[in-house]
Amino acid sequence: MKSSSASAPAARPGGHILVDQLVAHGVDHVFCVPGESYLAVLDGLHDADIQVTVCRQEGGAAMMADAHGKLTGRPGICMVTRGPGASNAMAGVHIAHQDSTPLILFVGQIDRSMRERDAFQEMDYRAVFGTQAKWVTEIDQVERIPELVSRAFSVATSGRPGPVVIALPEDMLTDQASVADAPHYEVVDTAVAASQIEALGQELARAKRPIAILGGSRWDAQAVDQFAAFAARWQLPVTVQFRRQMLFPARHPNFVGDLGLGSNPELIRYIKDSDLVLLVGGRMSEIPSQSYTLFDIPVPAQRLVHVHPDASELNRVYRASLAINTSPVSFAAALQGLAPAGAPAWAVAAQALHESCVAWTDPSRVENPGALQMGRVMQYLNAHLPEDAIMTNGAGNYATWLHRFHPFQRYGTQLAPTSGSMGYGLPAAVGAKRVQPEKTVVCFAGDGCFMMHGQEFATAVQYGLPIIVLIFDNGMYGTIRMHQERHYPGRLSATTLENPDFAAYARAFGGHGETVESTEQFEPAFERALASGKPAILHCKLDPEAITPTTTLQKIRQQALAAAK
Repeated sequence: MKSSSASAPAARPGGHILVDQLVAHGVDHVFCVPGESYLAVLDGLHDADIQVTVCRQEGGAAMMADAHGKLTGRPGICMVTRGPGASNAMAGVHIAHQDSTPLILFVGQIDRSMRERDAFQEMDYRAVFGTQAKWVTEIDQVERIPELVSRAFSVATSGRPGPVVIALPEDMLTDQASVADAPHYEVVDTAVAASQIEALGQELARAKRPIAILGGSRWDAQAVDQFAAFAARWQLPVTVQFRRQMLFPARHPNFVGDLGLGSNPELIRYIKDSDLVLLVGGRMSEIPSQSYTLFDIPVPAQRLVHVHPDASELNRVYRASLAINTSPVSFAAALQGLAPAGAPAWAVAAQALHESCVAWTDPSRVENPGALQMGRVMQYLNAHLPEDAIMTNGAGNYATWLHRFHPFQRYGTQLAPTSGSMGYGLPAAVGAKRVQPEKTVVCFAGDGCFMMHGQEFATAVQYGLPIIVLIFDNGMYGTIRMHQERHYPGRLSATTLENPDFAAYARAFGGHGETVESTEQFEPAFERALASGKPAILHCKLDPEAITPTTTLQKIRQQALAAAK
């Protein structure tokens, strides 16, 4: 008969056990809005070697955690209270789902004895988050915390990454248990078969007009460099999916632009006429596929080599000629021995497409109505920001200026929701600066977009995070107004905004704030914002007619009226 082991772990309350699992899995940061439903976890964090960022709204906290996940490849951790707190966090969970970002949301839950009585702030989290998370669970037994948290890290990071939601009953968190911590999680990956790389080489050897499209997650800086070297060897034109510009250096001679909103028409034509598409990491959803018009469904006219870490995504929408189930990291490493036998047949066409991209993304060629010229703003930022500066944005037409004209050169420099979620830019900037304080962080925001999570500027001030927020104020929900003018010309409804003085807003919180009304004012204002060492807002007044780099509201209205006659 065995005696009890002297080395058995001491009994701990559930809240402390949970925090100890975070430490065991390498978590160094938590974003939260506190709640009485998980006070036992907050108590566990008191003595843990984990930084805690207290946010002003749960949606902002979840978006900061998503930014952490995007930058590190490790699950961003968010903690919120039950009911309204969890509901507010849904926006961040939706972003993580659509953007394939690893994230774990811990939600305080009612006492187990009160279930199904419609108790205070009670929700069924499996039902609420079931379609938006990879896995939703509730921990009923304190002894199972290590097991289920370990599973959460594996689920969030393996295959196609995404969010996991874990509900924590308040009374369970105060229960005591003697239980061992789980070992650090390991990300599951599959190796690329040599025969698959050989088959890819054969596809390239037969091709006359190929192109590579990069997207998704599970990349890192080394994989980006390795794929760039592969593209150079093959003189292969490379494009990136919507808001995935950091996956390929913009100044690389094989870069041909991005597939998003307002893409270069020459790029669209090239892809439609291509005979081979190498799709790595992405899914070619609505925006990059130009509303599912680039490829026939289910069988594309082009031969398709689809590389994705989740087997369930392969052949789900597009039937691939060659499907490779692996991560972009493993695939890029496997490409290092693959080289062409001679000069590729498409070299001249690829060079022409690159030159078209250079012209399309040149901000000096663009003028817009009004005293503030966005082309010159982008020229200044491109010339003065370091290559590793992190650029963030939410959703709105203003983001086109950033995505089209800023040359993303390095991995880990872009935080942008492919889900098109408004309000993301500011929380993402706060999260980025909190996690990587040595980096310059610049947030692009529209006036409507900023106000969705503008309260997180207080978080930036509280933690002394000198981000720079550029608010482009055109006094309306610009994207919706654009579509409104296109479909209901001259019939304005529910798209006009009356905005505050955003510079005064920044100063009221303890930050630096200035108003910019002309191009000449932008450069010195930006320099003063940098020099202030404070979180800063530049309130940039943009002419409402400057709706996109290529057109105006008046032109859209006139075209719509003419078409209606």
